[in-house]
Amino acid sequence: MSAYVREKELSNGTTVIQVEFKDGRRRVGLKHVGTAHNEVELKLLRDEAQKIKLGGQLYFDFAKPKESVAKLLRAYSQTLWDALEGEYDKLGFGHLDDKIFRQLVLARIIEPASKLDTIRILDGLGLDSPSNTAIHRCLKRVAYNQYREIVSSICFRYCHPDSLAVVLYDVTTLYFEIDREDEYRIPGYSKERRLDPQIALGLLVNSEGYPLEIQSFEGNKGEVKTIIPVLNSFRQRHGLIDITVAADAAMLSAKNIAELEVLGYNYIIGSKLDKTPYGIEISLKEGVELTDGQIIEAPKSITLNGRHVNRREIFQYKKKRAARDLKNIDKTLGKAQRIVSGEVPLKNNRFLKITADKREIHTEILEEAKKRAGVKGYLTNLDIPPQQVIDYYHQLHHVEKSFRMSKSDLKARPVFHHERDSIEAHLTIVLTALALSRHIEAKSGLSIRKFVNTLEPIKTGVIMIGKQIMPAEPNITDKIATLLQKLRNT
Repeated sequence: MSAYVREKELSNGTTVIQVEFKDGRRRVGLKHVGTAHNEVELKLLRDEAQKIKLGGQLYFDFAKPKESVAKLLRAYSQTLWDALEGEYDKLGFGHLDDKIFRQLVLARIIEPASKLDTIRILDGLGLDSPSNTAIHRCLKRVAYNQYREIVSSICFRYCHPDSLAVVLYDVTTLYFEIDREDEYRIPGYSKERRLDPQIALGLLVNSEGYPLEIQSFEGNKGEVKTIIPVLNSFRQRHGLIDITVAADAAMLSAKNIAELEVLGYNYIIGSKLDKTPYGIEISLKEGVELTDGQIIEAPKSITLNGRHVNRREIFQYKKKRAARDLKNIDKTLGKAQRIVSGEVPLKNNRFLKITADKREIHTEILEEAKKRAGVKGYLTNLDIPPQQVIDYYHQLHHVEKSFRMSKSDLKARPVFHHERDSIEAHLTIVLTALALSRHIEAKSGLSIRKFVNTLEPIKTGVIMIGKQIMPAEPNITDKIATLLQKLRNT
């Protein structure tokens, strides 16, 4: 029987070392030795593979003098941890002076998981990890010592004043797989179309998507009822007077608009188009085609303290949006036609008209929808150019990105928490991790997931040669050195 050392380089730059055993030409065994992330690990694994190949005996290379075999005692991701920890301190979160909170935040960025899994994650990286008891004590400190307010204040101080000219607001939901609801986790409207008990989460970010304020609400609380508490909390905490908020049409209600006005807020809110705007209707009747980017402005009457006042409603037509809208209209119309023909069961459809036992296409609503294709409305009390209003509103994709990051990259759903204080503590950790992630993305030019995946394989080691124990420095390539320099430069 013979043995052979196999090396296979993977696409991520690591090298797999294996020993293959053969009886003649037939493979009788395969021993996986390990995966090398750098030259130091590669040499150690090659030595180990040769020992296995020769049945555990030291081997001799007669072309070279005999050397002691090095043994890897420990390998850990110190480069990644140092990079995250350095930016954590630069932002000011180190002032919390809470080692366990720091570990929970950084571990969530490295691999989003439950609090208890933090122990496994840090152990797997070869780093110090907290105990289960220490984690639970930390969560109590986070709630009792109001870390959320401290973190929010640090986030606010980090932002450049220009990025606070307009703040962006949106709401999402986080569901819980529990048998019974309570006063906090309650079924309600779910953006994921789930029936599970949930909480609502309101997030306020600056114009670049950096988080400023996060607040949770009962799961059945409507989106329109969340914006005022979050804005008031933000303004009161930082002593602000003039605040302009941009939010989507889900926040639009007569009561909300009136309350924003009474409280002195400026706003840019997506306008709900229940019918074709008058200016566009006139253009279409006169046979004038809308041009790409065309803007039409009209006064909008709102009720304020029992009297009617006019505010600005701005409409813009975009060809690309029109193509998308018409495509969706055709899809909805096709479903309505299949219901009319009896091909599919009866379902709600905005183009379906039912009178007694008769089903038909609601042509008036269909034609109205086609007229509005490509048109987006914006309601504001600001006296600034229309295009600037539109540009401010479309920065909302930043808050949507932050929500996507928190719910996917950072896995914000507090699966194993049952008490509200514990859930709020979890959300404080997520807020801190989100702030740190957005900061690193801005400095490095990489997504936080790619940043972690780039640095995690860079291992620092401890090796033993003979009886001598010594450190093994990480192999820092030019690419890694450039990435780390980007963090140090700002």
